[in-house]
Amino acid sequence: MSDVTEQALKAAGAVLAAESARFASFGWMRGTSGNLSQVLSRDPLLLAVTASGHDKGELTENDVVLVDGEGRATGEGRPSAEAELHARVARLTGAGAVVHVHTVASVAMGHREPGGIVFRDLEMLKGVGQSAEGVEVTLPVIANSQDMKVLGDRLEAARDPRMPAVVVAGHGLYVWGADPRQARHHTEVVEWLLELTLTNR
Repeated sequence: MSDVTEQALKAAGAVLAAESARFASFGWMRGTSGNLSQVLSRDPLLLAVTASGHDKGELTENDVVLVDGEGRATGEGRPSAEAELHARVARLTGAGAVVHVHTVASVAMGHREPGGIVFRDLEMLKGVGQSAEGVEVTLPVIANSQDMKVLGDRLEAARDPRMPAVVVAGHGLYVWGADPRQARHHTEVVEWLLELTLTNR
């Protein structure tokens, strides 16, 4: 089904393990929570997704699973239960990598601002490609669901192309970028904005 080699999958696994360790060190992926993905092929859509049930601070290059455009494993291993949503985000946005972290600020602000979290006149907005002044950008908040199709439909309906992220209420933060490095930068910027807003309020 795929031209993705074992070597390419391991290379992606090494990148995702390093990114996971970084996020875990911030306390954003406690225990086995959270998951990351990287697109390895567009036609057909194939992603490397972190394996389910692993401590995200201790991943190795082998702790990833290759999944198809529907989030189904195409080989050995069990991917995160949210692999389907990662694939949906990649299809919908053209992203090359997706990050899902469980941060306190995202959950707290999702409860406080269920209609969306508004940011304006902040220098850090440049980190997601927006102007530092004169622009109002809303980070969407969507209701959680254990059904990834339902959650994907909610994300698709709510997302703002100017903001590469959504908050899932009571759950955490999904962020994406062109590649794992940009997805990391977007995640750190959006989390900073959330922490600032939470502190100010």
